[in-house]
Amino acid sequence: MTTICKNRIRSFGYAVALALTTLNFAPSLASGQEAARGTFTLSHEVRWANVTVPAGEYQFSYGTGQPARVVRLNELTPAHHSFLVLVEAAENIAAADGSRLLVKTAADGTSYVSAMQLPEFGTALSFTAPPRTLRQIAKAGMVAAASR
Repeated sequence: MTTICKNRIRSFGYAVALALTTLNFAPSLASGQEAARGTFTLSHEVRWANVTVPAGEYQFSYGTGQPARVVRLNELTPAHHSFLVLVEAAENIAAADGSRLLVKTAADGTSYVSAMQLPEFGTALSFTAPPRTLRQIAKAGMVAAASR
């Protein structure tokens, strides 16, 4: 092999090594944002979007390593249930008080999670009301409109 050919192969080898090193150390788009993680305790069963989540202690994660707009819940008690909950909307918020899980009571007396505020991560997540609650809200709106 000629010297020119050896130098080209060596240069190509260095370029490949540099590219691989850069890819290994450069942050990916998915990991550019820190994952929101934490724990909370539910004192009673709640509906959360399309799932029923029993009372217990949970760990949650949102962001890096998760599909877009999904909160992962892992129960920390021996039952060890896991849930994936779709996020209806996410918005940026300013840092303020601590995190909050907003639980509302439906007309039938059941509880459901409407939002999760995570100011330390600069985000607020909204969740859809359970289908039964949405039907009740629509029916109440129709009755109110008909009585006018």
